[in-house]
Amino acid sequence: MSSETPLDDSYFDYCPWDFERHATPEQRMAQAGRQQRLTDQGAGFGPQCFVSATAGVFPETLRMGANCYIAGHAYVTGELTTGSDCTVNPYATVRGRVVLGDGVRIGAHSSLLGFNHGFAPDRPVHRQPQTSKGITVGDDVWIGSNVVVLDGVTIGDHCVIGAGAVVTKDVPPWTVTAGNPARPIRYRRTGRTTGAGTPGASGLADALARFADQAREQAAAVIDRCWNAETGRYVDRPGAPATVRAHCDAIEIADLLLGSPPPQMSGTEHAERLRSLQDPATGLVPEHGPDGSPGALPAPSADGWVDDPAAEYHVLSVGYALGLLGARFAHPVHAAARLTAAQLTARLEALPWRTRAWTAGAWVDCWATAAYRNAELTDAPGAPGALEALFGWLLTRTDPTTGLWGAAGPADDARLQLVNGGYRLIRGSFAQFGLQVPYPERMVDTVLAHSRDPRWFSPGRENACNVLDVAHPLWLAGRHSDYRAAEARGWAEQQLPRILDRWQTGAGFGFGQAGEGGGPGRHPGLQGTEMWLAIIWLLADIVGVAGRLDYRPRGLHRPEPGPWAALGRPC
Repeated sequence: MSSETPLDDSYFDYCPWDFERHATPEQRMAQAGRQQRLTDQGAGFGPQCFVSATAGVFPETLRMGANCYIAGHAYVTGELTTGSDCTVNPYATVRGRVVLGDGVRIGAHSSLLGFNHGFAPDRPVHRQPQTSKGITVGDDVWIGSNVVVLDGVTIGDHCVIGAGAVVTKDVPPWTVTAGNPARPIRYRRTGRTTGAGTPGASGLADALARFADQAREQAAAVIDRCWNAETGRYVDRPGAPATVRAHCDAIEIADLLLGSPPPQMSGTEHAERLRSLQDPATGLVPEHGPDGSPGALPAPSADGWVDDPAAEYHVLSVGYALGLLGARFAHPVHAAARLTAAQLTARLEALPWRTRAWTAGAWVDCWATAAYRNAELTDAPGAPGALEALFGWLLTRTDPTTGLWGAAGPADDARLQLVNGGYRLIRGSFAQFGLQVPYPERMVDTVLAHSRDPRWFSPGRENACNVLDVAHPLWLAGRHSDYRAAEARGWAEQQLPRILDRWQTGAGFGFGQAGEGGGPGRHPGLQGTEMWLAIIWLLADIVGVAGRLDYRPRGLHRPEPGPWAALGRPC
């Protein structure tokens, strides 16, 4: 390659990485014009991007970060959002709803197909409706040549997808995957082959595989026992009242184990029922009334917020259930969007951080999730500066000695409120938005100290809330550091056999064993089943054997940040 001889346009179609170094002024002007035409149609580009003139780029939404390119003869339609340093190489296809993190490489002739056709026997395929769950790819992912990734798949951070693979199911972070259908073959971070796990973990891996097979076989029965055919509503367990959360838990379990909506209704009917429950004025979803219609919400506070614990949790549960169904809220969550930055800060200051950290963390989880959901429907997730005010407040209020927010409680609960509130806060803010927590090592220290408290974690005392609130922070910290990783693995290995033994045939999991902790107790139901299934995956991934489950949470307890189709990174 001579620096004195201009390179032909066709060279950059196939070697776009050389464009910044070797393009002539005329070629740069042509490229700028090409991007401007796409920008005029609503696209957005970071600096130093390249789009080949021979690529078929016809998106509904296109957002590309810095240093990205779409090479020659690639085909891009639908909704594509990328981080920085992402590449769509020659002849690759990206269609439907696709979200890429930073540093994603898509090899030549590969296809990411974030949509699907129906194929019911009552009509020709070309007349079937299309659906789109979307594809999410994390940071630092290499997708080799001739790979096919199907709709609904999430590929975690730092994965490698071998050439020719057909990816039909979610891929955990750090996994090297190959084959048709794609299967994990080794873990990139540790170098271990799949199934090896930690020393002595092979028996646990086999137990997890057997459990997952059993859970899938019984999933339909678990859901059906909680369907009240007379009222046409879901209950957490037989004899309990119908709740919105029970409906959402049924959707989460069915998606996880069956790969489809609960069989009592079609996916469209599930989505429309949930969407119809939303109050248009506030955007909140109240609990069912006695006759199954939406219940009443309390009057708003002076700042416009509506203090209703059930409705606050429904921002999470209904929003994620709708996402699994390929739908969204009918209205923005106005109660959250109307809070100014000053009002939000005043709310944060007034929360009971020193006495009821769980309540405070749950409120942050709700507001941050509402902002996230609002960004799917509008250009502004909240009032100007509100989201920045939230993260600014959290970053400056983190206790550097615990890595969490608030204070340990009196002797009767010690770190319980602190850790449980920390999980809820982190889930909705840092984890959901893909940001690292401020003091991860101190967080691990606090959580591991709490995990040794026999009042909450001795055999017969665990409940889903308390175990989840330890498992998730340990998993989250382990993505970035090996700090005290052996202790985290040891705790996970200790918990998993106990949990697996508590599955009840055809009924699922109970929330807890001693009936304590504010949940529905020891009786098997949808809430306990949904939560423990997610917990099992988190613990298994800490151990290094999550691949044996052959499932991965995609809803409320998904391990990755939410999809970025409508929302860029906030900070």
